[in-house]
Amino acid sequence: MAAANKFAAENGFANEYPFESHFVEVDGQKIHYIDEGSGETILCVHGNPTWSFAWRNVVRKLSDRYRVIAIDHLGCGISSKPHGHAYSLAGHISNLQLLVTQLDLNQITLFAHDWGGAIGMGTAGKLPERFSRFALFNTAAFRSQNIPLRIAVCRIPFLGTFALRGLNAFSRAALTMAVEKPMTGAVKRGYLAPYNSWANRAAVNAFVKDIPLKAAHPSWQTLVDVEAGLEQFKEHPMLLVWGERDWCFTTKFLDEFEQRFPNAETLRIPDGGHYVFEDAHEIFLPRVEEFLGQNPVA
Repeated sequence: MAAANKFAAENGFANEYPFESHFVEVDGQKIHYIDEGSGETILCVHGNPTWSFAWRNVVRKLSDRYRVIAIDHLGCGISSKPHGHAYSLAGHISNLQLLVTQLDLNQITLFAHDWGGAIGMGTAGKLPERFSRFALFNTAAFRSQNIPLRIAVCRIPFLGTFALRGLNAFSRAALTMAVEKPMTGAVKRGYLAPYNSWANRAAVNAFVKDIPLKAAHPSWQTLVDVEAGLEQFKEHPMLLVWGERDWCFTTKFLDEFEQRFPNAETLRIPDGGHYVFEDAHEIFLPRVEEFLGQNPVA
């Protein structure tokens, strides 16, 4: 049985995640990804506190015509979770860049959500010749001071770490706070399974701490560089898919993307939450297929 299927079966969500596991090695650590189908490449990049599981409906729908790859960032999903690792924005970009180059991916369509926007666009900025199209889902790739109180609380020293790593509060809360429609038991198990211990929740905690709000933050300059790299993709085909009930990446972030990319197409989903891929995949997937068909890669 493939590693991903074994992991899913052992944790009670085998039917939701029937994909074979693949790995690349980075500094002795394993980065997990799934690689389904053939054709033009779609690269799916998740945020926090999710993993490649979040893209399962996209993979199922599109892998009959496209090669769909979804990564698990280091510390997330089925990837290695090394103790004491920094889990920084720069590190995640570097790891994704390595995946792209090792697999020699070209003419990539990037799908990105949450922190995946900064990681994915940061990678595209470093390898612009390899990226052709972009579909961004409730995300950001630029500096902002719009941090919700419920996220800010998780950054409080000691208290935030205890809540996120000790109680798994962030991942558990997301099961209800990030969606507008109830999840099934199997889907809930899928989201929580990789983060089942203090040790396995280090990256979830680090992602929250890594939001750079001030110039003194270690990831500030990295995000500045990601933001500066956006301009070169101004004329590339882009689809912005937004759940408008997202309390984290609100429509203010969508407004900024539309200002930066005036030619972008937008699909607003009034009843969609932050996990728009849970609330509305039946709605956005036909639009995504249309976007891909109308904007063939060069």
